[in-house]
Amino acid sequence: MPAGVEELLIQLLDKNNSTAYGALRALEELSEESAQVYPYMERFAGMLNSESSYVRTRGLTLIAHNAKWDTDNKVDEIIDAFLEHIADPKPVAARQCIKLLPMLAKYKPGLREDIAAALLRADPSRYSAGMRPLVSADIQKALTEIGALSDQ
Repeated sequence: MPAGVEELLIQLLDKNNSTAYGALRALEELSEESAQVYPYMERFAGMLNSESSYVRTRGLTLIAHNAKWDTDNKVDEIIDAFLEHIADPKPVAARQCIKLLPMLAKYKPGLREDIAAALLRADPSRYSAGMRPLVSADIQKALTEIGALSDQ
């Protein structure tokens, strides 16, 4: 029998990253199908403050995947905290955040300008020489995708 949402939320914070990753994937799939994961948005927002970059990334991912169900404008309330992760201390978390922004912009068109402005302000120079071009490319790709949404 598949795990319920509550059980998956517990697994999402498991110290074993493969257990947590499996829970993340299952919650993403559920989020695609229905709004049953959406009521936990506050929990995902809380994950953005975790000391673990893995937990922060999981929170970002689930917020973005549930934006399409956001009838209560919960994303709007936490958008500033979300956008701070464009400059996450861990470049991998920053890259994941940036890659999720077009999805957020798709489902939250009222936030597109704020998202684009945050991307334009981003400064990849804070990262190592090896990561800078990757973060820069992610930013450009996200801006292009968000721009294409505005043209539709």
